[in-house]
Amino acid sequence: MVCLQIIRFPKIFVPIAFISMAIHRLPLSLNKHISFWKLMGSGKGGTFSKEPDWQQWSILTVWENEIALKNYLNSGFIFKFNKWFANEQLILHLQPIAGHGLWDGGNPFKTNEKETKSKTYHGPIGIITRASIRLNKAKDFWNAVPDVEKLMNISPGYIFSVGVGEMPYLRQATFSIWDSLESAKNFAYQSREHREVIDRTRKEDWYSEELFMRFNLIDISGTLHGKKPAITISKQKD
Repeated sequence: MVCLQIIRFPKIFVPIAFISMAIHRLPLSLNKHISFWKLMGSGKGGTFSKEPDWQQWSILTVWENEIALKNYLNSGFIFKFNKWFANEQLILHLQPIAGHGLWDGGNPFKTNEKETKSKTYHGPIGIITRASIRLNKAKDFWNAVPDVEKLMNISPGYIFSVGVGEMPYLRQATFSIWDSLESAKNFAYQSREHREVIDRTRKEDWYSEELFMRFNLIDISGTLHGKKPAITISKQKD
């Protein structure tokens, strides 16, 4: 089970938000039920962004089971901290479906290949696209971002996206929600502009590490910028 928390703080609490990225490391690292975690900042755009949003931060965690995740969200220190200081939080429960690539040398999102092949996933899906950008390729990468973002925003089936990252400019990720797997695939592989960018990343070796992962949306709660993504959660079927 994977959890993505997008947390917004009032402007007055931005210094506390910075501090939280340090003190949250301890409870996350000590939680034996977590196999992988990342504390990340956010960009002002809906995808990769060079301009940080100091009010918005994110926590990505991978859990051994749903019970441990619920305990963390309902009573853990981080839950209490966010309740005290944050004014908004969007929480997504995700189940990995399929993907490829590496994050810190491994893929933290384990999938059951047999189960995945035996089920059809209906309704909206979430996608994480993450990259460590080579310094000498950063200019080419960032020149390509605006066109891809504009294309994504008008693509049929696109619902929501947020840019997150471990490091400004060089270690970036995007989480997006689409109304179906077909819509996401059409944007990724059928649009000429996006296909050309993908081809360039391979030919010119833009990334030292990258990861692409699809998720079934298990649950979504809270809001971001006063809104909750307009989606209906549907269960996978045999």
